[in-house]
Amino acid sequence: MWYSSIIETVGNTPLVKLNTFHKEQPGTVLAKVEYFNPGHSVKDRIALKMIEDAEKAGKLKPGGTIIEGTSGNTGMGLALVAAVKGYKCIFTTTDKQSMEKVNLLRALGCEVQICPTNVEPEDPRSYYSIAKRLSEEIPNSFYPDQYNNLSNRQSHYETTGPELWDQTDGKITHFVAGIGTGGTITGAAQYLKEKNPDIRIIGIDSVGSIFKSYFETGVFDKRHIAPYMTEGIGEDIIPENVDFSLIDDIIQCPDREAFLTTRKLARREGLFVGGSCGSAVWGALQHIKKNPLKPDDIMVILLPDSGTRYVSKFYNDEWMRTNGFLEEEHRPDVEEVIELRSDGVRKLITVDRDETLGEAIELMNRHNISQLPVISGSDIVGSLTETKILGLLTKSTDARHKKVGTVMDEPFPTVAMDLKIDQITRMLSGGLAAVMVRLDDGRHTIVTRSDLINTLSKASDLSRE
Repeated sequence: MWYSSIIETVGNTPLVKLNTFHKEQPGTVLAKVEYFNPGHSVKDRIALKMIEDAEKAGKLKPGGTIIEGTSGNTGMGLALVAAVKGYKCIFTTTDKQSMEKVNLLRALGCEVQICPTNVEPEDPRSYYSIAKRLSEEIPNSFYPDQYNNLSNRQSHYETTGPELWDQTDGKITHFVAGIGTGGTITGAAQYLKEKNPDIRIIGIDSVGSIFKSYFETGVFDKRHIAPYMTEGIGEDIIPENVDFSLIDDIIQCPDREAFLTTRKLARREGLFVGGSCGSAVWGALQHIKKNPLKPDDIMVILLPDSGTRYVSKFYNDEWMRTNGFLEEEHRPDVEEVIELRSDGVRKLITVDRDETLGEAIELMNRHNISQLPVISGSDIVGSLTETKILGLLTKSTDARHKKVGTVMDEPFPTVAMDLKIDQITRMLSGGLAAVMVRLDDGRHTIVTRSDLINTLSKASDLSRE
């Protein structure tokens, strides 16, 4: 038997049991290893589907040029399909992507333009904007737009979902996948939920991405967006391919845990995979800690790509140390931040949404604090900060008489007790004044910038002793 071209080998990737990450515990944990695709990633599936659908719709004609914004893997899939079908390729990507990805695309004859990461999606310099502009300027070109092209999710509905069902004989109970464009998790989840509505779908996000916050609140709050280094998952936009109604839970994974878990997958399981694969496995294990698997449960974790594209990054010890991911010193977490405070789990000072701004100011002065959670009954519904109040009073001193509920901002985000201090620092450097922490007894406390400074200062003193 032989194939008429390389693109006929896309899909039908294997399931491999994880033996060291989930041993002596009930249930079975399997990995869907997508680097068995010819382009070494799950994105080969959507590349083939988007191009074939575009051909059928007359959007892509012979001799045409494919132009796309990509983190690298979609570009690789598109490049392979284009090589077989005779199309040219121009790709835009961000400066946080590994050079292995860029060099691979160029090796396939593609033009690659590198764009800044930390700009708004609408910024003309962003890789989204440049790809779209080029597709409008270059004749006979096609812009797949993987984020909003529903052929993306359809490819997983037609291939990934059925494979998961068939390979587990319909016994799959949990599916875990990262959320980037949203096509993988949405398409596969739609198929699986149609087969069995009780299958749990767990999405994995990066700390600094918008998905988890939006999933939990329905509000697009830019204050939750912060820089992160994991490639391929997380976004600062909500792509059309994401259907949150099909997702049961979203877990955010910090960069450090993503990269260290990825390295463990290589050394313990022989799975040489990418960073978002580590995120998916780490997130899956966090879910299992809170929701232990039953003996007959089968959890499948999708591992999107190969580690060959990251050899110069998190597989490189020097790169890991430079970026603080292999540091030997102890890294405090939220729990230690609270323990090192002189008042420990301090009483949460709040203001009711029906109180006036003047009353809120008096409350802040009385307790010598610079931010307040806003409540309605027993629910936290908003927040106030000195910066917000100063801006209101500068515009009008009559603002003192306004109800807090009419001028408040969104609630401070809630973080887990085991979140590391460097991740909280990134969040607070993005404009947030504080974060909330839910305690085991159901109460809340607040963590501020001054708390972080206090913790780091004490940690520094301890290290000198």
